[in-house]
Amino acid sequence: MDEFEKVERLRQRANVTYEEAREALKESDGDLLDAMVYLEKQGKVDAPKESTHSTEYEKQSQYKDVKETVSGQEKKEEKRSFGQKFKHFIQIVCKKLQENSLHIEHKDVEVVSLPLWAVLLVLLFTWHVVWILILVSLFFDCHYHLEGKDNMDSANDVMEKASAAAEHVKDEFEKL
Repeated sequence: MDEFEKVERLRQRANVTYEEAREALKESDGDLLDAMVYLEKQGKVDAPKESTHSTEYEKQSQYKDVKETVSGQEKKEEKRSFGQKFKHFIQIVCKKLQENSLHIEHKDVEVVSLPLWAVLLVLLFTWHVVWILILVSLFFDCHYHLEGKDNMDSANDVMEKASAAAEHVKDEFEKL
């Protein structure tokens, strides 16, 4: 490294003028570290801040106690207004309705697949007709099941039991 590069480097690190950096290097025989010490002694550069190092272990508080975390979340929840809680609930419900769907099969062939939000709208406006159609369709070998991101095993179990009950009633009726 030539003299000019050393002067520039010292000037940038020590934040001094060109002449001061050149003089410090001249006094320290071109050694950058000695030049920094020279500038510190003259008071042109602040001495590095002292730091201590230890081999002792200090417990870090980056991990919180589970009880503290839960109580903090509960307090945060309590601070939310009824409107905020209701909005959050509606957002979750809308997400679930969009991610999941109802599938209707007749003799193992899928007839209809509807997102749950569409099913909900149909039920809201024509619930009395839909329930009758569902009951009748169960007797004509239609099966219903839910699919999507959520675990809907319990709902699918109920729908399978309804299909089995309809099959059982149908078999009993045929025996008569």
